[in-house]
Amino acid sequence: MLIDDFLNYLRYERNYSDYTVKAYSKDLNQFEEYVKSCQEGMFVPDIIDADIVRDWIVCLLDEKISPVSVNRKLSSLKSFFKFLMKQKIVSVNPLRLIVGPKTKKPLPYFVKEGDMEALLDGDGFGEDFEGVRDHLVIEMFYDTGLRRSELIGIKDADVDFDASLLKVTGKRNKQRLIPFAEGLKDLMLAYTEVRNREVGAQSEWFFVRKNGQQLSAGIVYNIVKKKLSDIPTLAKRSPHVLRHSFATSMLNNGAELNAVKELLGHSSLASTSVYTHTTFEELKKVYHAHPRAKKGGNYGN
Repeated sequence: MLIDDFLNYLRYERNYSDYTVKAYSKDLNQFEEYVKSCQEGMFVPDIIDADIVRDWIVCLLDEKISPVSVNRKLSSLKSFFKFLMKQKIVSVNPLRLIVGPKTKKPLPYFVKEGDMEALLDGDGFGEDFEGVRDHLVIEMFYDTGLRRSELIGIKDADVDFDASLLKVTGKRNKQRLIPFAEGLKDLMLAYTEVRNREVGAQSEWFFVRKNGQQLSAGIVYNIVKKKLSDIPTLAKRSPHVLRHSFATSMLNNGAELNAVKELLGHSSLASTSVYTHTTFEELKKVYHAHPRAKKGGNYGN
């Protein structure tokens, strides 16, 4: 009951997405089951202490759950107990001194600029509706850094061709305006022309299927995965890789970190700063290709 109250709070008061609420639900129900197994079938938050939480962490790690996943589950639990504290259901937060397992944050995967240019300027896209649409999907991800949910949520009314601005709705229903360049504008206009001719303009959605219905997240994922498969050196292929590629390319070409933060719709610079590590790694690779660096000195270390 308390978990359901918390999930409703996230859904209706905090405007969390269904996907996020489901993730919280899974984590908290898993914790509830663990507590019940330790406390004779009871789940009474007021008597849960730090030892129970630590034991749960150990249990998860013993089950080979990754430290990243364990920390995500702890984050869900911390939010739940903050809610219970606010509602005065518990008087002490058992997670106030809990520290999750250490993780080594991997650098984000991204496509090198040369590979991206070759993909977008090549002849791998057809000239029919789906070919034009798929080309635009890849280009828009790379040119704007949109999330997958943001791309499929675009409506015709969100596109201002005169001002070259795109209105997108991000996490927690926060809206932002993203400028787009002339090249992307030309592709968008070409797509809408083919779409309206071959599919019709009966839908409010900008990206659609052949039947006129809104493009689904699964179809978008498959479009990106298929096209990025043309780059054999790429270890991961997903829409988020293109978002990473956008941010990395922007910073490599001199964009300010705060500007990239606004374009990506991040709530803090901490989320955006991971890309500075990526660009630094690239700079180190470039440096070590320098003839002086090959002489075995300590430069660049």
